[in-house]
Amino acid sequence: MNLRPLPDRKISIAFFLLALTGAALVIFTFIGDDTTHLICTGSPLHNFQSASATLQLRAILHYATSKTVPQQSADEISISFNVLKSIAPCNFLVFGLGHDSLMWASFNPGGLTLFLEEDPKWVHSVIKDAPDLKAVTVKYRTHLSEADELMKTYRSEPECGPRKAYIKGNTRCKLAVTGLPDVVYDKEWDIIMIDAPRGYFAAAPGRMGAIYSAAVMARNRKKGGVTHVFLHDVDRKVEKAYAEEFLCRKNLKDGVGRLWHFEIPAAAGNGSFC
Repeated sequence: MNLRPLPDRKISIAFFLLALTGAALVIFTFIGDDTTHLICTGSPLHNFQSASATLQLRAILHYATSKTVPQQSADEISISFNVLKSIAPCNFLVFGLGHDSLMWASFNPGGLTLFLEEDPKWVHSVIKDAPDLKAVTVKYRTHLSEADELMKTYRSEPECGPRKAYIKGNTRCKLAVTGLPDVVYDKEWDIIMIDAPRGYFAAAPGRMGAIYSAAVMARNRKKGGVTHVFLHDVDRKVEKAYAEEFLCRKNLKDGVGRLWHFEIPAAAGNGSFC
């Protein structure tokens, strides 16, 4: 397939982001109590909506003036946007903090959007320019070079297995992402986006732990409904193998480009991940 020159593609994605962010702002403004968006009451609800609108307006300004666009394509972003549009406000956990973070947060007005990032310096840099974003630093315990071995050996550790799997404080299972604030483990996440950590050189953390932890969180869900899990870069060997092992083909809802969308039902205590 012939691709347009890169500058044109960047412009197209930038306009696409502006359109989506503007649509999210309009949707949020006119959904809810018919009276709350017509008058300024000074009520907590009005203040809450104002804060959400401020975030969305900040996102519009950012993407209107920035030359940097998200790594995901317009088609990939659309899949996640459509899910967010249907269930927001919701609890949205994102592995990775980047040039698309303001966009994701603006798509979830009134909900909790939390970003997990491996580089504390990058967290400080992004939050300095976008103080409305909520992010915490992750210290991963894996390296990409260990991916094959971890896939072979996780079954021999009972704390990793599907019957006992848990994340918070699970130091025995190297795939569990531990050491995070309680909110990460105590919240039930409606959507989990995996677009980090780095997974393109041997010493990088790889996304093995993020994929495993997302699967366990989804399986341990207590409230009704499914957990939507979006995994980016499925063209890479490790992402694809770990998705098929823990997120499962039977849960694959749809996908486009390098993005897969899973809908994972609660299955705590079940004898297998798939």
